[in-house]
Amino acid sequence: MPGHRPERIAEMIHKEIAKRLQLEVKDPRVTAVSITHVRVTGDLRKAHVHYTPLGGGEPSEELVGGLRSAAKQLRGPIGRALRLRHAPELLFEYDTHTEEAVRMTNLLDRLSAERTEREEG
Repeated sequence: MPGHRPERIAEMIHKEIAKRLQLEVKDPRVTAVSITHVRVTGDLRKAHVHYTPLGGGEPSEELVGGLRSAAKQLRGPIGRALRLRHAPELLFEYDTHTEEAVRMTNLLDRLSAERTEREEG
C-alpha cells in the first residue's frame, strides 16, 4: 500500500534521529530535546521533525541553529541507514502541540475543580 510508506519512513526516521542526536551530534548548541513526531511528505523528499526542548519552554536561538546544522550532518547517514534512494531534507520544527495539550489539561482540571466546588458549596 503506497499510502502507508511515508508513515513507515517517518517512524524509522524518528528512531534514527533520536538515536543519532544523542550519540553522534557533538554540537554544544544541541541540548536535550525530545523528538515528538516526524511527518514525511508523500514524495519522501522532506521530513518535518517536530521537537520540544526537555524541560519545556521555547527553544533558544542556539538550539534552533544547532538543530539546523545537525539536519545537514544527519541527512546522508539517515538516508544510507534507511536505504533510501534520496535522503529526505530534515526540517526541524518546534512542536507547540504538547504545550497546548498541557495548557488544555490544566484548564479542564481547573474547570472540573470549580464545578465540584459549586456542587458541594
